[in-house]
Amino acid sequence: MNLTSPVLKGVDQTAELPGSSVSLLLKIADDSPDGVLGMVMSGLSGVAAALAVAIVLTVYFRSGYRSSGDILRHGLAATAVLALLAFVAYDMRHAALAYLGLNPAKPSVEFEIRLPKAALSAVADGQVELVTDRNQKLARMTGVLASDGDGRSVLRGSVTLDYRTTDRVVVLNLPGQAQRQFKLRLAASPSHSDQFGPWHLADRVAAPVGEPARTEPNDAFAIRYRVL
Repeated sequence: MNLTSPVLKGVDQTAELPGSSVSLLLKIADDSPDGVLGMVMSGLSGVAAALAVAIVLTVYFRSGYRSSGDILRHGLAATAVLALLAFVAYDMRHAALAYLGLNPAKPSVEFEIRLPKAALSAVADGQVELVTDRNQKLARMTGVLASDGDGRSVLRGSVTLDYRTTDRVVVLNLPGQAQRQFKLRLAASPSHSDQFGPWHLADRVAAPVGEPARTEPNDAFAIRYRVL
């Protein structure tokens, strides 16, 4: 009989109990969404790794064997434990952020909105915001208006992506103008892009209050963007 036998036997018996906490935790993970499953499995893997290290260190320090290299081996063992704990904490953090839908990197989207000259007078009192299924956030405008090759003006700005979601819409609100909504065709965690993507028209044009909403595209307004 070795030192690890009672510990391993106890773990096996605990997992076999129908009402045990381990069985209950596994059942919750099976019945939950992917985010919960990932967080639970990360936690279980951390517990298993910590238990394995504890068993190995217990056997090592109680073996009674000592040599001139004990100090070096003890230092390496302590380093391994600290590295394992740091990895478990890192893994748990990312699993929790994924479950909450938070984007730890928080990339930004830089966009350009092409609009007709007739709308320039309303730009100073207008606003651009990012609307997702998790939050709403005003974009930061650079205040630079430039003319493109077609004689239309370009409104530039940027906004951070705080949440991991594919439901992102840039909304342009100008006084006296219909609301233009542009869907961002980006992944939940988009990659950096050096170049702007192609122009695409508004996905939805919301008519002023009291008028029916319009869904047809309006070629006077378009957007393009890149991920910083």
